[in-house]
Amino acid sequence: MSESTDEPKGLVGLGSPDWGGFDRARTRGRGVRDVWGSFRTAALIGWQMEANWTDPVLFFIYSVAKPVSGALILVVMLDIISGGADPGYRAFVVVGTALWAVVLAGISGLAWSILDDRERYRMLKYVYVCPSDFRVVLLGRGVARLAVGAAGGVITLAVGVLALGVPLDPAAIEPGLLTLVMILGLAAIVAIAVLIAAICLQTRQESWSYPDAVGGALLLVSGVVFPLSVLPLPLQAIGLITPLTWWVEGVRRALVPGTPSSIGGAGSLWATTTGSLAPDAPTIVVALLATGALVTLGATGIFRLSEGRARDRGLLDQTTGS
Repeated sequence: MSESTDEPKGLVGLGSPDWGGFDRARTRGRGVRDVWGSFRTAALIGWQMEANWTDPVLFFIYSVAKPVSGALILVVMLDIISGGADPGYRAFVVVGTALWAVVLAGISGLAWSILDDRERYRMLKYVYVCPSDFRVVLLGRGVARLAVGAAGGVITLAVGVLALGVPLDPAAIEPGLLTLVMILGLAAIVAIAVLIAAICLQTRQESWSYPDAVGGALLLVSGVVFPLSVLPLPLQAIGLITPLTWWVEGVRRALVPGTPSSIGGAGSLWATTTGSLAPDAPTIVVALLATGALVTLGATGIFRLSEGRARDRGLLDQTTGS
């Protein structure tokens, strides 16, 4: 019985006239399809890690307990201090606290993903050399934590309306403004998260606390629990160039139009400079778009520099013990 010398169908030898050379496109993946697959898989893994493979109901209760309790504490403190003289300020605080739960979850997602993989699981170097784009994987992991923060923010707002008397009238909501500022604001949050992730690629000790530290600093100048007018003028100026300030202002204006402005007001830097007590909706959108674009461009450039330096100096597989 003689051996068959026929080549398997579908295979073309290097010396065959039918061979057209190497297909470089195959080494670069399949474009948007591969990017979406990597992002979806990373988001699913991030969700499983955030939930720690626990019961969904138990994880949901755990995730919303912190922002809800924080909002209740702030409201009680303000009611005691003010003697309940300004009920409208309650909506100001509840909406700001609900939004800040999203901010804290978003800016910590990417940084803690890097720290988890490098310090705890010792997997960052393997994630980096996998065929998927490193930034896409990080964004997918960060989206899972952002979703948890968004759920906590929605629950906080619901508790404020149902239990604390926040005057949220569905008929008064501006859906167009709300949708636009939410998209721009979430993009700005992701950009800040990328910036913090770039820093965590270089740091060695106490990196786990960096997202909370940055969040605390931004809380001061973003008009979350008090208007910028109570701050010194230099801090007001910093707040005006921060995209989160305009995001919080825009969402408040869209949800509860009668809420006091966190940017303007008598004696504020905005009123002194522009002559108006509060910015209107188009101004908020333009300012959010401009400041968000600057932060995004800066964060992208800094992350590329940080990634290259971490790769060259072996920081991707270095366990710092922090």
